[in-house]
Formats: sequence, structure tokens, C-alpha cells
Amino acid sequence: MSATLEKLDGSMAKLTIEVPAEDFSKAVTAAYNKNKGRFSVPGFRKGKVPQQFIEKMYGPAVFYEDAANELIGQTYPEEVDACEEEIVSRPEIDVVQIEKGKPFIYTATVALKPEIKIGEYKGIEIEKIDKAVTDDEVMAEILKTQKENGRKVEVTDRAAKLDDEVVIDFDGYVDGEQFEGGKAEDYKLTLGSHSFIDTFEDQIVGKNIGDSFDVNVTFPEDYHATDLAGKPAVFKVNLKAITETELPELNDEFAEDVSEFDTFDAYKEDVKKILEVKKEREVKRQIEAKVVEKLADSAEVDIPEPMVEYYQERIYDEFAQNMMYQGLRMEDYLRLMKTSKEDMLERVKPDAIARIKTSLVLEKVVETEKIEVSDADVDEELKVLGESYQMEPEKLKEIMGEKELASLKKELASRKALDFLSANAKEV
Repeated sequence: MSATLEKLDGSMAKLTIEVPAEDFSKAVTAAYNKNKGRFSVPGFRKGKVPQQFIEKMYGPAVFYEDAANELIGQTYPEEVDACEEEIVSRPEIDVVQIEKGKPFIYTATVALKPEIKIGEYKGIEIEKIDKAVTDDEVMAEILKTQKENGRKVEVTDRAAKLDDEVVIDFDGYVDGEQFEGGKAEDYKLTLGSHSFIDTFEDQIVGKNIGDSFDVNVTFPEDYHATDLAGKPAVFKVNLKAITETELPELNDEFAEDVSEFDTFDAYKEDVKKILEVKKEREVKRQIEAKVVEKLADSAEVDIPEPMVEYYQERIYDEFAQNMMYQGLRMEDYLRLMKTSKEDMLERVKPDAIARIKTSLVLEKVVETEKIEVSDADVDEELKVLGESYQMEPEKLKEIMGEKELASLKKELASRKALDFLSANAKEV
């Protein structure tokens, strides 16, 4: 087998792969063995028709498609691994020659990792971020814990107010017609949670148990269901129950119940320390995001469209995987959202471009600063991953293989580059 790479304009390339005639002949025979059971010919038992007889009846190309697919699936990954250039897209395959007794030749048009030019990356100026934890933030965290430890009490002697949890039946109409997903019974809703559109929750405030009333709202212009976006709607609502949360007092007894501390002051101080650690991590993430975004925005790079399409597909697949973890198939999600894969791919295109530019600028910093990843760095990361997967680091390393380990080292190098950029940034 042989392969040649021809560079094209716009960070594109054409890989021409030639498979020996002998290997092509074997692939055709393999395709015959795989498919011979489909052929019924008088005088032969099913699955026993000779290859030459089938080829004579249906033409010599009858098994070419399966043979070609098999050979491409085998040879293309091998040539990608052997290629000195970094291929960053799925291939566009074209068969050049497919004929009995001759080599099988095909081309794969691909995108190569584009060159990128970055500006000065040391001392990137970013807006200063306040790292201090305020008393209001501490109290907000305490109030959240207070609410979580509240006691639910049924209300029967007053109208609904903000922060109450209500149970309602509702039925929605647009232009006088019911719409899909607009009806529910015994639905629990916390007033003021803004989980419903527009002023829906506000119009329940002041209503009493047993009241039936109309709620008038307008769907947002950017609502996910395009057939409802921007349209006025009427919901017929029946209020069935009201529950309020009775909150515990914020005192030493509360501190003992929700923490390991005996006094409220000690508990409050511990909450502050926890928030300081969280805020420090969050500020670090914000600085990293701002620095790399600023560097990426100023970079000069011509990203080939197939590379963008490849990243769009990756983002889509990641989202589909998350949906699966939540027990929802992607086909069902698309149907519920009244959208399509094509629409979603178009929506994630800016994210795909941002991901590419971020990756390229970090790789450029790694290259320029000669950032290296040691075996100790890899072992430490494997230890962390092993704890997540409940697996010994050595076993995980064995399962990953060389290609995955190389990818891990590349990721760790990018993290080091990000740390370098953040450490050298200037807050102004």
C-alpha cells in the first residue's frame, strides 16, 4: 500500500491511497463470502452460488462497493496515523480506480491543522475581578440553607403570595387552539421562581384555593418552539393547593442542626471560608476564559470549513450524550423542541469556531514556550481520573493506549499554557 499527500489552498489536502490489486481481490472475495447468502440462483443451494457465477450474472462490480468500504475503513486510519500532517476533519472520499486485476485507488480530501499567528501573550490586560466574599454573599448562602431546612405547611386561610408553592391545573391556548405541551394537572410551581414564561407566576399571586382564572402571557421572541415564539397565549388555570415554607430561626440551635459548629457565629465564619475557596476557583476560571478569549480574538488564522463542521458534529454528539444520560434520546429531544439536527449544528457553529481558536492559540503558546508534560504530570492526572472511574491508575493507563495517552499529554500541555497565560496576565 502507498500514499501521497498533496497540499491544497486553505489548509486543505488530498491524500491519495493506493491498495495493491491482490488486496483488492481479497476484499472482493470477503465481500462475496459476506453476501453470498442473499443470492438465489436456480440449480444452486442458497449460499452456495460460486463467486464467478454471481459476477457473471450481475456484473464484476457486484461486490465492489462492500469491498471498497472495507478497504477504506482499514487503510484510511492507518495512513492518517502515519501522516506527518495533523488531519482535523472527516475525509471526503472519492474512488479514483476500482477494477478487477488493478490496484484500488481512492482519495481523501481533508483539512489540515491551520497555521495561527498570535500577538503578545505575556501581560494580557483584563478587567480586574473582585475576589472578596461579601457579608451579603455569606448571608445569601445561609438563607439558602435555611430554606432547604424549612418545614412545608399547607395554607388554607389566605391567598397565594410570592415564595409559596402552589399546585395547579393549566391548559394553554394560542389563537384559540390548544398547543402541544401546554397542558398539565397537579403541577407544582414555586411563585417567584421564574420557571414559567413572562408574568405567569405573578398572575397567580392573590388567588385563592378553588379559583379558576385566565393567565395571559406572551412567549419570548427567542422561544425554543418556533411556532409559539412571540405569540400571545391564554392559560386556563385552576388553583388547587397552597403550601408555604416555615423557616427555622437563625440561631445557635440552627447552626448545630445544619453543621458541626455549636454557635451561629462559628458556622457563619465557616460558610465564609467555604465561599472564599469557591470564589477563588471561579475567579481563576474567569481569568483563564478572559485571557484566552482576548488572545484568540487577536489571532490571525484561516480555519478550513471542514474543520468547523467536524467540531460542530463533536459538540452535537456531546449534547446527545448528555441527553442520553438524562434518559432522553436525541430524536425525542429534537421532536420536543420542534427543531432539527441541521438547525442545532448551525446554532453551535460560533461555539465550534471558538473552541478551535482556543485550542490553536494554546497549542501555539505550548510550542513557543516549549512547555513540556512530564511522566509525573501524566501519572498524577491518571490518579485523579482513576479515582473518578474507581480504577487503578496503571489499569487505566493500560486501557487508554498510546493514542489516548498522547491526547491526554496534549490536554495537560494546554492546561499548563493556560496557567502560564493567567499567571502573566495584568488586571487593570
